[in-house]
Amino acid sequence: MNPTPSRERICLLTGGGYPYRRDALGGWCRTLVEGLRRFRFELLTVTDRELPSAPAYPLPFNVGSARAVALGRDPGRVVRRRVSAPDGAAEAAALLCRGLLGDETLVTGDFAKGLRRIAELHTAKLENPLAGVPLSDALLEAWRQRQQGSEPAPLPRLSVRDARTAATLLRHALRAMAVPLPEVELVHCVGGTTPLLAALAGRWRTGTPLLLTEARAAVPRQRPAEDRLSVGVRTVLRRFRTSVARIGYAEAELIAPLSTYHHGWALEHGAVPSRLVQVPAGVDPREYPLAVELGQNPAVVWAGSGGPDSGLALVLEAFREVAAAVPGAVLHLVGVTAAHEDHCSEQIERTGLGRAVRLHPLPADPRDRYTVGQVVAHVPGPADPPYRLVEAMMSGRAVVGVDVGPAGETLGDTGVLVPPNDPSELALAVVDLLRTPAKRRALGDAARQRALNHFTVDRVVRVYGALYTDLAAPAPAPAFPLALTVPAPRTTMPATVRWLIREH
Repeated sequence: MNPTPSRERICLLTGGGYPYRRDALGGWCRTLVEGLRRFRFELLTVTDRELPSAPAYPLPFNVGSARAVALGRDPGRVVRRRVSAPDGAAEAAALLCRGLLGDETLVTGDFAKGLRRIAELHTAKLENPLAGVPLSDALLEAWRQRQQGSEPAPLPRLSVRDARTAATLLRHALRAMAVPLPEVELVHCVGGTTPLLAALAGRWRTGTPLLLTEARAAVPRQRPAEDRLSVGVRTVLRRFRTSVARIGYAEAELIAPLSTYHHGWALEHGAVPSRLVQVPAGVDPREYPLAVELGQNPAVVWAGSGGPDSGLALVLEAFREVAAAVPGAVLHLVGVTAAHEDHCSEQIERTGLGRAVRLHPLPADPRDRYTVGQVVAHVPGPADPPYRLVEAMMSGRAVVGVDVGPAGETLGDTGVLVPPNDPSELALAVVDLLRTPAKRRALGDAARQRALNHFTVDRVVRVYGALYTDLAAPAPAPAFPLALTVPAPRTTMPATVRWLIREH
C-alpha cells in the first residue's frame, strides 16, 4: 500500500529536465520524486528552450502539478518604442552592472542588492522592469570604472555594440525572476542560472526555504551557441552566471553537491562549509542488473543526448582510430534524443564511419542501455552530472572515462581514466579493453561492486528525505518556562502504575 503524502509540499525547480526530458538529470529527479512518496511535489521547469509538448515520464500520485514556463523572446526586441522605466529600475541596473564587474565583495553587495530590487520590481507585476532602462549604458559605465581601477586583471574591450548585445541577453535571463512559484514549504532548485534566478526571486518574495543541488559542472560554462559572440560579451555572461551562483550559495539554507568536485566548486565561490551536505548520485541496482556480454563482435557504448554540447564529437573522433585498429568494431550511441538525431547523423556522415556507428533512442527499460557493448566510453558534456557513469558501473561494464569533473572520484580504480580532449588516448584505452576480455570483465565486476557500495538510490532517498523534513517541516510550537508559585502536591502513586512498574 502506498504511503499517504505528508503535509510538506516541495517545489522541484529545474531548467528543462524532469519530467519533460529523458536526460541524465531528469533520471536523477525521477528517482527522487518516486522514492519520496510521502512528500507532495509541485514540479516547475523554467527554460529558455522550446516548451515540451508533454511529460516524458509518467507522473506518480504524489505529484500535485507539473508546469513548464518558457521565457520566450523579449517583446522589447521586437517592438521598438519608448518605455518609461519604473522608479528604482535605473539604480538597480547600475548596482547590478557594478557588482557584476567587481570583486567578490561587490558581488555579495551591489550585485545582490541590484538583483533583489529587480525581483521586487517584478513583484509589482511589471512584465520587464528593465525594458525602459539603458542597461547597455550602465554596463559601459561600470566597465569604464573597472578599467580605471586598480584591478590586476584587465577586462577585454567592450564596444557599444557588444554592450547592447550583452544587455539584451541579460534582460532575457532576468525574465526568469518574474516566474511565480507555487505555494510550498520548500523550494528545491536543481539546475543552472535560469532556475536559480526564479528560485531566488521566489525566496525574496515569500521567504520560502531554498535547497540547492549542485548537479552539473561549473555554472559559468560557455554554451555552444555563444561561440560566435565577442570576448567581451562572453565575459559579461560568465561573470553574470558566476555572480548568480554566489548569491544562490549565500541565500540557500542548504547546498547538496553530488561530488567532491561540485563541493570544491561551491567552496571556491563563497559557500559556507556548514551548509554543504554532499549527496552522491545513486541508481537502483534492480534497474541495472549485471549485464552479460551478448555477442563476440567488438562493440563500444556511449550514452548521451547527442547534442552539440554532449561530448559526441570527441567520441566519434576517437572511434575512427578504434575502427582502424579493431576491424568490425561498432559504436552504439544510446539515448540520442529526437531533437538531436539530425545533428548526430551529420556528425557521423562527416567521419565516414557509415554503419559502424548506430543510433539508439533512449530505451524504456534501463536494463537494455548497456547490453549492446562490451566497453563503455564515458565522455560527458560539460554540464552532465555523473549519473550515466554510475549506471554503466552498476551494469558491470568496463568503463573508459574522460577525466573531467567528478569522473575520477566516481570511477576510482575500477576503470580507466584518460586525459580530456585527447581522442588518441581514449582510443588506445578502448582498444586495449576490447582485446583483453579478462581485464575488462574484472574491471566491470569491480565497478559494479563500487556502485553497490557507494552509489545506490536508497542512500539518496534517505538523505534527501531527512533534508526535506528538516527544511520543510513546520516550526515546533514555542515553549515557555513556567514558574509555579505554589509547589505541586505530592500524591501517592496509583496502584495500577505501581503494578505496571513491578511487572515490567
